Amino acid sequence: MNFAFNEEQEELRAMARSFLADHSSPERVRAAMSSDLGFDTEVWKRIATELGWSAVTIPEDFGGLGLGHVELVALMEPMGESLLCAPFFSSACLATNAILCAGSQDQQRALLPGIAEGTTLATLAWTERNGRWDASGIEALARPDGGDVVLDGIKRYVLDGHCADLLVIAARAPGSAGEAGVSLFAVSADTPGLARRPLSTMDQTRRLAEVTLEGVRVPASARLGEAGEAGPLLTRALDLSSVALAAEQVGGAQRCLDLSVAYAKERQQFGRPIGSFQAIKHKCADMMVAVESARSAVYHAACVAAEGGDALALAASTAKAVASDAYFRCAADAIQIHGGVGMTWEYDVHLYFKRAGSTGSFLGASAWHRERVARMIGLSA
Repeated sequence: MNFAFNEEQEELRAMARSFLADHSSPERVRAAMSSDLGFDTEVWKRIATELGWSAVTIPEDFGGLGLGHVELVALMEPMGESLLCAPFFSSACLATNAILCAGSQDQQRALLPGIAEGTTLATLAWTERNGRWDASGIEALARPDGGDVVLDGIKRYVLDGHCADLLVIAARAPGSAGEAGVSLFAVSADTPGLARRPLSTMDQTRRLAEVTLEGVRVPASARLGEAGEAGPLLTRALDLSSVALAAEQVGGAQRCLDLSVAYAKERQQFGRPIGSFQAIKHKCADMMVAVESARSAVYHAACVAAEGGDALALAASTAKAVASDAYFRCAADAIQIHGGVGMTWEYDVHLYFKRAGSTGSFLGASAWHRERVARMIGLSA
């Protein structure tokens, strides 16, 4: 399989890097992450309206560009390189994947155009206080009441949940367990009984929120697809999102390597650049191997996602595990190469270290994905 991007995809990557160099520079990132929303609304408007990135995988019939997951990966990698602060992953990946996987044609026609235009900020709320990232961890309940459904529960770690206009909420039928009985509901953020509060996070470039559901009444038409059948569909949406997140991690790991090499060339010790020392050379070489290994796994997973089929789960978990480990290792080694200044506010390395930590646990830590891979290939029960 050829993992190289074609000419159009390379142009997309080049355009993304050019735009992000100006609008997601270190200065712009620091300004965005200290703002109330956590992102620059004008930059997001340009991303959505001028560049059309928010519509990348949405079909043309629903106002999107109709591109695939390879193109999405081509965008996510530069975003990871620049630590883009924007509701892109929550809207264009998590929520969009959930709606495309579980929603009917009519529901997709109603919900996706706003996301494609960037006027609707959407996210997916499925994780809870138990800290599980799969459908088995869903504890929120969906009780039928006449022609409506009443939702109760508390969702945690909801990406951009503090500012989302639309939340795709996962809840289960009383008495159900595992993937069985799970449904997804498209719920407006202003629905009575729905409350949300921002959470304090280590990674200031990416905001999380807690969403409380107390007797949230929605019509049955808000349910995406058939009642109780969304468990496997949610799993597929999360696998697709894991591939995109792994691409972002590869971009971040690459930037950590680039920052380390640049610093090793200019930092003088004992009358010569520290990059001339064997210990630093070996560390940078190991970082490069980790980045390239993760990049290969991610590009393979992107091809699998674009083709569809049953191989997605294995490819997605492999990519997420390898990319999470590579990013955290490269970020940690970058701090070591920078020495005492690595964790100071003036240098950018600590921002990547924090993003490596947050993305490493989001959608499941590498250990969880490795265990999942082991089960799928028959090495674990």
